[in-house]
Amino acid sequence: MIMQSKSMSRRRFPKVRDALAITVVMAVMMCLTSLIHAAVVVDRIVAVVNDEIIRLVELNEKFAPFERQIRSLGHAPEKEQELIHQKRMDVLNDMIDEKLADQQIFEAGITVGDAEIDHAVEQIKAINSYTDEELRQALTLSGLDMKTYREEIRKQVLRNKLVNLKVTSSIIITQSDIQAYQDAHPEIYGPRKEYKLRNIMMTWGENADAKSRQAVYDRMAAVVEKLKKGESFATIAEISSEAVNAADGGLLGVFTLNDLAENIAGVISPLQPGQFSSIIETDHGYQIFFVEAILDAAPKTTNDSADEIRRKLYEEQVNEKFSAWIETLRKDAHIKIIY
Repeated sequence: MIMQSKSMSRRRFPKVRDALAITVVMAVMMCLTSLIHAAVVVDRIVAVVNDEIIRLVELNEKFAPFERQIRSLGHAPEKEQELIHQKRMDVLNDMIDEKLADQQIFEAGITVGDAEIDHAVEQIKAINSYTDEELRQALTLSGLDMKTYREEIRKQVLRNKLVNLKVTSSIIITQSDIQAYQDAHPEIYGPRKEYKLRNIMMTWGENADAKSRQAVYDRMAAVVEKLKKGESFATIAEISSEAVNAADGGLLGVFTLNDLAENIAGVISPLQPGQFSSIIETDHGYQIFFVEAILDAAPKTTNDSADEIRRKLYEEQVNEKFSAWIETLRKDAHIKIIY
C-alpha cells in the first residue's frame, strides 16, 4: 500500500482521481446490489412439489387475471387486499395440485391429442348451437380466448382420463339427477332476461407497460366522448374496435347474465336498452359494452338442456373425485410453500 501511495503521489490531482474512482466503484456496487435485489423480487421459488418447483413469475402470470377482476369490483382497500391475498393462496394451491396431477399423468403416460380437443370443442358447440364465431364471442364475454379455452379443455380431458385410471368407481348420471339440477337452477333454465350486446375493444398487446396501457385507455376515453354525444355505437365499433366482430358493428349476440364473467355481468346488469357501460379492463384489453335490447326468454325444456346438464354433472363428479384423490397425494408428497 505504501508503494502504491508513492506512485500515486507523483500523479497529478491524485485525491480528485481517487475520489472519482471510489465514487464509480461504489455506484457500480450499488447498481449490482439493486439488480440482485430486483432479481430476487422479480423471481424466486414460491413452492416445492416433490422434486419440482413453482416460481413466482408463474404464480404471478396465473394470478394476474384474478387480481384484475378483484380490483375491478370496487371493494374498500382493506377488503380488496384480503380478497387478493386469499385468492393468491387459492391459485398457488391449485398450481400445487396441478403439479401433483402432472407428475401422475407423466408417470402413467397419459396424453391428449389435438383431435380429442377438437372433438370436445365441437361437442360444446353442438350443445350450445354455436358457430365458431359465436363460441369465440361467448368466450370473450367469459374472459377467455380460444387458446386458453383449449388448454382448459385439455386439462379437463387429462383429468377425466386420470380419474378413470386411478379411481375405480364409475360415474352414473340419471334422468332424475338432470331434472333435479334443472329445478335447482331457475336462473339458467327458467324464465330469464337475455341481453343483446355489442362491444368495442382495444388491446394493448403482450408485455405492455403502464404507459402503453394508459395510451390505450385514452383512446377508449375519446370513444366514450363520441358516444356521449349520441354517435352510433355500431358505427364507432366498426371504425374503432379491434375485436374480431368490429365489421359487424361490435355485435356479440344474445346472452344471459349467467353466461358472462362476473365483472362483466356486474357492469351489464344495471343497463337499459340503448345504454353503454363505462370502460372496463379485461384480459383482452379495455372494453365498452352496449345493450341493444333486453329480451324475455322462455324456460328451457328438459330435452333442450339434458346434454348440457349431463356434461356439467359428469364434470362436477370427475372434479370431486379428482380433488379427493389429490388430497391423498398431498399427504404422501413433499410440499413446501415459501410464500
